[in-house]
Amino acid sequence: MFGLFRKPPKPDTDYGQADLELRTARDRALDGDWAAAQNLIDATGRDWELRGRRLSVLGIAAGHSPDWLDAWEAAVPHDPTVSILRAEALMDQAGEARGGASARNTSREQFQEFDRLSNLAARASQRAVELNPDDPYPWVTRIASTLADGHRQRDEFLAAMGESVTRDPYNFETHLMAVTFLCEKWYGSHEAMFAAAREPAAAAPAGSSVTMLPLLAHFEYALREYGFDTRAESLTAKASYFRQPEVIREIDACAAKWCGAGEPRLISRGIMLRHWLALANYLADHDRQGTKALLAQIGPYLGSTTAYGYFWMRQTEGFHTVWKWAN
Repeated sequence: MFGLFRKPPKPDTDYGQADLELRTARDRALDGDWAAAQNLIDATGRDWELRGRRLSVLGIAAGHSPDWLDAWEAAVPHDPTVSILRAEALMDQAGEARGGASARNTSREQFQEFDRLSNLAARASQRAVELNPDDPYPWVTRIASTLADGHRQRDEFLAAMGESVTRDPYNFETHLMAVTFLCEKWYGSHEAMFAAAREPAAAAPAGSSVTMLPLLAHFEYALREYGFDTRAESLTAKASYFRQPEVIREIDACAAKWCGAGEPRLISRGIMLRHWLALANYLADHDRQGTKALLAQIGPYLGSTTAYGYFWMRQTEGFHTVWKWAN
């Protein structure tokens, strides 16, 4: 009974989520100590998924406040990490310029600025490739840059995909971008999107984050088919889709394989994937107790979990709704 009166946690919307080392290093960099960011990335080594997530968050910080990155580049002009962060900062600015509205609700000027900044990001990505050829992440940013004009840049998208997976076959960021590029609202179809999600999920070893990509494909499908511009107004129809037995079976199979190598870590993509699973369970009205356990692991860390925005106008509203259902 007392559980009815519990309040959901106040969402922590820091993009760094549960990676407290990353948050500390980023904040120090923003205060002028760029070496803190350099040391963090160097210490991450060849953990490509963790490295990619940290580069993404640092790139967002550089997109909003580039002074520390400028100082780093002046001190170490040939550091490949600087080039990656420059590309990430430009892609963050490109995303801000375009906005999150559907194409018909985006102006010509917004598209033009999105294209301009994406082209600059592509050049910075190429510089990062030249400085560190073994790193898959510059190719991830190159894939992201093709979203500005995917009809003309499909060959570039495919080439960048090939380069990245050659370096890291189950790189989460790479396959995430492939699902995005190939979804119907960008440059593909439902069939192409589900293939881009399911094929690496099936081939990857247990514990790999890519095993959870089919959940994103289901979110994208429901968003497109059941009210792209209405969000919450069509929530009932979207939830009905998730309650189909075959969808629930795939959710369970993805979760079982993801957890098959032990409890997935919280840092890197661990928090976001727990949010995905909690959201999918809520929509399917499935495994309330398991979702409650997931949310206990998540705690307040929301960060930017865009999947909630597929079903509610505000991410925090979605997080609170799922939390209340589970608790």
